Amino acid sequence: MDSISATERYRRGPLAVVRFLGLVLLGAVIGAIASLFAVGFVAAVLALNDLLLISPRSRMMFDHPGLLVAITIAVPTLGGLVVGLVHLAIPERRPHAPADVIAAVQTRRGRLPVRAGSLSALGALVSLGAGASVGQYGPLVHLGATLGSLGARLLRLGRSDDNITIACGVAAAIATAFNAPLAGIVFAHEVVLRHYALRAFAPVAAAALVGHVIATNVLERGALFHVADTAVPHPWEFVAFLAIGGLGALVAGAYMGTLLGVTRLAMRLTLPPPLRPALAGSLLGIAALWVPDILGMGQETLRFATIAGAFGSGELLLVLVLKIAATGLCLGMGFGGGVFSPALVIGTLFGALCGSLVGQFSGAPQETFVFYAVCGMVAVTAPVIGAPLTSLLIVFELTGSYALTTAALASVTLASPIAAQLFGHSLFDIQLESRGLDLSAGRGRAVLRSTPVVELLTEECVTLRPETPVAAAVTALCQARHGEGYLVDEQGRYLGCVGLADLEAAREATAGDLRVGGVVRLARSVLAPDTSLWDAMEVLQDVTGEALPVVDAEADDAFLGVVFESSIARAYLAHSDELRREEHGTG
Repeated sequence: MDSISATERYRRGPLAVVRFLGLVLLGAVIGAIASLFAVGFVAAVLALNDLLLISPRSRMMFDHPGLLVAITIAVPTLGGLVVGLVHLAIPERRPHAPADVIAAVQTRRGRLPVRAGSLSALGALVSLGAGASVGQYGPLVHLGATLGSLGARLLRLGRSDDNITIACGVAAAIATAFNAPLAGIVFAHEVVLRHYALRAFAPVAAAALVGHVIATNVLERGALFHVADTAVPHPWEFVAFLAIGGLGALVAGAYMGTLLGVTRLAMRLTLPPPLRPALAGSLLGIAALWVPDILGMGQETLRFATIAGAFGSGELLLVLVLKIAATGLCLGMGFGGGVFSPALVIGTLFGALCGSLVGQFSGAPQETFVFYAVCGMVAVTAPVIGAPLTSLLIVFELTGSYALTTAALASVTLASPIAAQLFGHSLFDIQLESRGLDLSAGRGRAVLRSTPVVELLTEECVTLRPETPVAAAVTALCQARHGEGYLVDEQGRYLGCVGLADLEAAREATAGDLRVGGVVRLARSVLAPDTSLWDAMEVLQDVTGEALPVVDAEADDAFLGVVFESSIARAYLAHSDELRREEHGTG
């Protein structure tokens, strides 16, 4: 009790306050750095889009139609080739994304490699600059998280503080990109940390605020788009907003399904991975000759879609379908980029299509058209990123309209639950599940599933040869104070487990020189070196004994040692205690 009290005094004393304030200051510094990187990244993308004739403005001002056709196909193709070569330098041969940030934080193994983060950001910059239909917010989130993780490593902070600095970089990136500090704070908690604690809230808030100040005042960057709120929807229109939410979940599912389907298809192609983005770029360029709105992030398309009459219903449907196909093609074939921006565009197009159809069939005036576009935007975006609160806050901070946010709430009410039931919590979670990390049962199980039992392995056990006399085996177990011995042959292969009681019984019942190999063996499950702590606990439910043997089947059943039940129980309690302190800590 005395040691626990001393620990609590250390955690809540003046030194703890100093440590907490230092963490808040670090959050602000990381927020400033991440914000500057985010602004530079966005500026570089816009400059490349103008230079390479991707942006609508530069394409309109270019007066060589024949050359523009060649450039429209060549730029995405060559850009894809460069991206494929850049990704070759990443150990996993793929760009790192927000899903990797979530995995690092949720498994408490949050060390994001700088090399992979830098190359992923470079690949995303080339992808966006060359007109690939991908988003910029995913790369910014990962870049901010990598900077936060780097700060924690340089200062030699612990795992819990590392997770907080990662969240700081994420919040600053969102706050800078959207001019939405509240959305940045909530996104970091809702999607990355997945819990709220006072210890994390203050540093994350400091990072988001600094990012917001730099984006709006120092560097004078404007908001993503502005919406003039000049009308109030009729009460019956909220039924339409709810319907948009339900249908938006299906659109989000189609978007995610297309992306995942193309990814699986790309894995089966005989084409070398570095050439796949180039193939996608050439197909994108050919399609863009017909519908150039699918090129790039699509911010101009998003802005026009919120204006009544800017697109006809047929045009909205065409661009919507092609945007989903183009984004799935680009991301699935290996371009670097995020899923957030395309989801915003796709959702806005879908909402605008709904608003256009409602106007045509009901004869109602189009003063509330923008409400439909915004409702569609959040109805698709919230399920894709698994963040309904963040989506609502982005609407509120971008538009400053309480009426628009309320209408968006009606859509999110149905969109996120329906999508979660049909497809999963978010695209990030689906991607992680395909890599073997299931977050559906919460963070505790994810941590235990990512902890291999080999970390608890010990060789402090009694190994016996089959030809060992029973009397000698009994003596060895008694001297070691163990109740079980493990049979291992001359080649080190595991043969089974024998208990002290069975050895004693065999010695009493047999007058001759009985060997251990002739004694009845215990029914005992074995663990592989990569068996997770969670799976080991499930095995223990059917085992009565002191330890589980660890056997490497890939090395001819080599016996590596044992994991004691008490070690598994202590590790479980230690992990649970760390998570509780991290999620409920006050400073």
